[in-house]
Amino acid sequence: MAPTLAWRVWLLAARPIVSFLLHSLKQDVVRTFFLLFLPVEILPRRRRSTLTMPAATPSANGANGAKAASGLSANDNITRFSAPSRPLSPLPEHALFNDKTRCFVYGLQPRAVQGMLDFDFICKRKTPSVAGIIYTFGGQFVSKMYWGTSETLLPVYQEVPKAIAKHPDVDVVVNFASSRSVYSSTMELMEFPQIKTIAIIAEGVPERRAREIAHKAQLKGITIIGPATVGGIKPGCFKIGNTGGMMDNIVASKLYRKGSVGYVSKSGGMSNELNNIIANNTDGVYEGVAIGGDRYPGTTFIDHLLRYQADPDCKILVLLGEVGGVEEYKVIKAVEDGVITKPIVAWAIGTCASMFKTEVQFGHAGAFANSTLETAKTKNEKMKEAGFYVPETFEDMPQVLKALYDSLVKNGTIKPQPEPVVPKIPIDYSWAQELGLIRKPAAFISTISDDRGQELLYAGMPISDVFKEEIGIGGVMSLLWFRRRLPPYASKFLEMVLMLTADHGPAVSGAMNTIITTRAGKDLISSLVAGLLTIGSRFGGALDGAAEEFTKAFDKGLSPREFVDSMRKANKLIPGIGHRVKSRNNPDLRVELVKEYVKAKFPTHKLLDYALAVESVTTSKKDNLILNVDGCIAVCFVDLMRNCGAFSSEEAEDYLKMGVLNGLFVLGRSIGLIAHYLDQKRLRTGLYRHPWDDITYILPQLGSGPPGTEGRVEVQMVIEPHSDDAQTVWCRHLNYTIDNSLSTRDRHERTIAQEKPDPKRNRRKRKDARTRTKKNMSFFRITLHRSAIGLPKSTRGVLDALGLHRRTQTVFHPVSPQFAGMIFKVKELVKVDEVDRPLSKRELQAERRPDPGFVVEKRVPRVL
Repeated sequence: MAPTLAWRVWLLAARPIVSFLLHSLKQDVVRTFFLLFLPVEILPRRRRSTLTMPAATPSANGANGAKAASGLSANDNITRFSAPSRPLSPLPEHALFNDKTRCFVYGLQPRAVQGMLDFDFICKRKTPSVAGIIYTFGGQFVSKMYWGTSETLLPVYQEVPKAIAKHPDVDVVVNFASSRSVYSSTMELMEFPQIKTIAIIAEGVPERRAREIAHKAQLKGITIIGPATVGGIKPGCFKIGNTGGMMDNIVASKLYRKGSVGYVSKSGGMSNELNNIIANNTDGVYEGVAIGGDRYPGTTFIDHLLRYQADPDCKILVLLGEVGGVEEYKVIKAVEDGVITKPIVAWAIGTCASMFKTEVQFGHAGAFANSTLETAKTKNEKMKEAGFYVPETFEDMPQVLKALYDSLVKNGTIKPQPEPVVPKIPIDYSWAQELGLIRKPAAFISTISDDRGQELLYAGMPISDVFKEEIGIGGVMSLLWFRRRLPPYASKFLEMVLMLTADHGPAVSGAMNTIITTRAGKDLISSLVAGLLTIGSRFGGALDGAAEEFTKAFDKGLSPREFVDSMRKANKLIPGIGHRVKSRNNPDLRVELVKEYVKAKFPTHKLLDYALAVESVTTSKKDNLILNVDGCIAVCFVDLMRNCGAFSSEEAEDYLKMGVLNGLFVLGRSIGLIAHYLDQKRLRTGLYRHPWDDITYILPQLGSGPPGTEGRVEVQMVIEPHSDDAQTVWCRHLNYTIDNSLSTRDRHERTIAQEKPDPKRNRRKRKDARTRTKKNMSFFRITLHRSAIGLPKSTRGVLDALGLHRRTQTVFHPVSPQFAGMIFKVKELVKVDEVDRPLSKRELQAERRPDPGFVVEKRVPRVL
């Protein structure tokens, strides 16, 4: 509704009074209360902006002294910032940034973003200048950054429209896109009206593309900084990317608070030098921009110097040009026309170009003089004629700048402000450690390999030398496992062990586990691990045991006979002795290969000779108690470590205790397990299910036994030892409980016909038997729920044996293993219940109800 005339008059009369009261009230609390309860229309226009500030304040501990918000624990070290509640007041036309400017960083540049946040923190900004990151190559996620000593989370967006919609307060984009994609990304960004400034960091942008970007930006009123620039900085307010360098340089240049000098340069590197010169000779930088070294920058010297001219807080202008281009002449024209009236200290770099006989390209793409007018010498002369403060050399610029600053301070144009307290600089841990300021104990120690340098090292040996010297896999194992080079015969022996232990067929437990896991559809790693987990004392783990027992007996000086007798008395099997298939008359060729190589190559093999002597004792008792491949490898490996000259006796013993022999078996057998995995995948085998006829089901009778012990079967087995057998097994008492409810004592499928009554039997005995059966027996009630047509012949035979011929037919049979075994074979076709007696047809008809399917009800007895 439009305000009335009386209301308008009252507003005009009340506004000066309100303005006076606001100026006179000194206490912040009273002023805030007064502002909240006054209508917005009464407030002066400059006060209205105070009510539209962003509500983005730190909400966790550690951010510029902010207290932790309610609901957060004391251990929460994440600083969170809420979105602005109202839009910010528009900036003046001459300003690009202020202390509330927010931006997007286009491209994943965590170091640049962290530098911007560190700058914001020491400038005591209330909110980070980076609102989010746009990274088109990844999904939406958050990036964790530091805000002072605490942490904050920055959103990462994959799409520009989504980022713009989420952050309406953002009007600046720092574009780190490459020279190939910067054109398309910048054009997309300029389609959004809220974006007012774009800094293009990339070098090598095609000149035609750069001119198209500049043309479109001019039509839309967007300021482009770059390409080929480090960016710009407004001390105490905003920093673009890596401008200003590291934090120690920013503090040294006093960029955490504003000064009175605004500069513009082409070179980003020289802008750092200007920051230092201005900080040491004046009250500091007000704003600085590097427009970039390309021939067609988005904005030029005159664009930024006109902004500084319009800004009342900027008192001195500094122009650092260079050879090439004519942009400096536009500034000269503006000074001569009186458009720019503030004093300008200027210099064009590249005066040494006149010393060369031909034109020279200086670094930047635009640093090339096509005429005398574009030389640095001519530019400096023309600027000096126009009234610029131009030093004789670049080294004289600090003195000229200081003299100008002192004169402006003296006449009152510049009023120096007291120097604030130098902020503390949060330093990264990695940087502090590199500078030697801190030390930290390492969490891990590695002595076998090093990948930090130019070349990978194995125990100090460069990987290139590993191939040049052709040390093979055995040599690599000696470097990584033992941190030393072993003799060539030792490396060859390690390779031989790997080849011998690679596989032993699909029937062993490790290979079987891998095969079953593969057929279950698991991946390579899962299948390999499933096989490796079976390696232990019963499978593959005899190497360590054989090495230990044979070495102990040999070191004690026991004769082979004494060793065998001592193991018998201790009721222990001799590890490494015995084979289920091979014997003295049918030797294992793997053992023969190892013995042949060791006797030919090793300097000595005393432990192998001792093991062969033990074999002669054990085979005198039984032919298959031979030295198997595990035992042979174990004793030969001990001979290797003790006699190759690379290990001391203590080191050899330590490596054996570490389990290095089992490591050899695991490494070698992994080859075979992977082969079984690939074999099953190649054959496209299906899920494995073990056949019932290979399982013995032993079921308890739950109805028998005293209460609490129903179904418990006590089995006592005693095997008397043989006095002359080294592999004696004592099995004392074995108690176990069977917990299944079905039994297939007869493994072969057969048709069981129902017994016909024998008329010759005594009728009374038959009557008594029927009475006892009804009192003491339970019955299976079996209902066929599908037709037998199309079923296999064996399945139809089982149904015939049960007396089932048509769908929905119900029969009764006594509960016994015989019928249970048949029911289990057709469990998918029938529904089974247990009843105390056969039901009549009437009872069945009354009880029958629709049922979509049937399942076998398994009754599991209580486990004791």
